[in-house]
Amino acid sequence: MREALATMIGAKWPGSTITTVGDFCAAWTHIASGPDLCLADLDMPGAKPLEGIDGLRAAAPVTPILVFTGSFDDAMMLALLDRGVAGFVPKSSTTAVLASAIDLVVAGGRYLPERLVELTKTPPLPLARRPVQLLSGRQIDVVRLMAQGQSNKDIARALEITPATVKTHVAQIIALTRAANRTDAAMQARALGLV
Repeated sequence: MREALATMIGAKWPGSTITTVGDFCAAWTHIASGPDLCLADLDMPGAKPLEGIDGLRAAAPVTPILVFTGSFDDAMMLALLDRGVAGFVPKSSTTAVLASAIDLVVAGGRYLPERLVELTKTPPLPLARRPVQLLSGRQIDVVRLMAQGQSNKDIARALEITPATVKTHVAQIIALTRAANRTDAAMQARALGLV
């Protein structure tokens, strides 16, 4: 599986340096070198999932971690998000989905599978308890520009990302803040002091 992922990533991003490891201990050592991204399999030996991710985060606090997993336990996903994971990709995903997730995470966003987005579609919480802490730094940048009334194209230019990436950020911002629409998300950002 690791070799297939490395081959796919190498084909999509020629010239990238790809290192594969077989356990969390090796991952903790390698991530300390500061790679642009860590694609972590929760099923790796060497540590329990939360301990493994804690070790990765401790070794490289700013490296985005994208979790690649076959099991999606709601409580586990939320706990991992609290630990700063940038997203989750099901092992059953197509290479196109994985590539999109990597693009989004490397651009500073979060990639959440439909299952996690559905968890956020429960009845609205009081504004102060909404999961705004789930927004990445890049998503906060996007919502600030949304609150200024900028279009996706203008936001893309300002942040030097593609309009498609902005569109993905906007959709996830709306889902994570449980906003009714783009305007509601911008109003919530103002109310929470993000803008």
